[in-house]
Amino acid sequence: MKHPLQCRCGTLKGFVDDPQRANRAVCYCNDCQAFAHFLGKSGEILDELGGSEVIQVLPRNVTFTQGTEALACMRLTGKGLLRWYAGCCNTPIGNTLDNFKISFIGLVHTCLETSGRPIEDSFGPVRVWVNTKGAKGNPKPKTVGIGTTIVWFLTNVAKSRIDGSYKQTPLFLADTGAPIVPPRVLSAEERARVMNAVQTAAVRPD
Repeated sequence: MKHPLQCRCGTLKGFVDDPQRANRAVCYCNDCQAFAHFLGKSGEILDELGGSEVIQVLPRNVTFTQGTEALACMRLTGKGLLRWYAGCCNTPIGNTLDNFKISFIGLVHTCLETSGRPIEDSFGPVRVWVNTKGAKGNPKPKTVGIGTTIVWFLTNVAKSRIDGSYKQTPLFLADTGAPIVPPRVLSAEERARVMNAVQTAAVRPD
């Protein structure tokens, strides 16, 4: 079974294979919130408490069928996660480490939403809530599922490293391990601006 993937304007399209093996989570960290504000899409990406829903999958299971020229990449800092998005319409795609040998991508839910196939039907329910201290308002949501995430990560990433399938990725060059798009690192001023947006954002009503 495949689940469709595309940006909001339809320039970038693809699919996710083997979605039942994904790990579905909500992250409330400031950096994920900052990414949403950087894209100008906080209202679409973040839930009412500032959470970003991400679906962790193996890069080998992600295929782009058109529009890869629209892919863009940014980092909040020089050592931060690589955060991929469609530059045509600022739709977030997902987050990776800069070392492609650590084989996973956290796909942001907005590139997976489709009227034809609900996310839950493909990827199952949310099982993990992390970095909840960064959530807006009080009381904070409870942290749940850390063990699930660790087991998923170690099992899948270790297997990909052993069998060499980490090289099957649409976001890195297999021969050099370099990202297919040079990441843009935010300046100190740009980062201060998006982090200020995170800090001043209010809790949204349900």
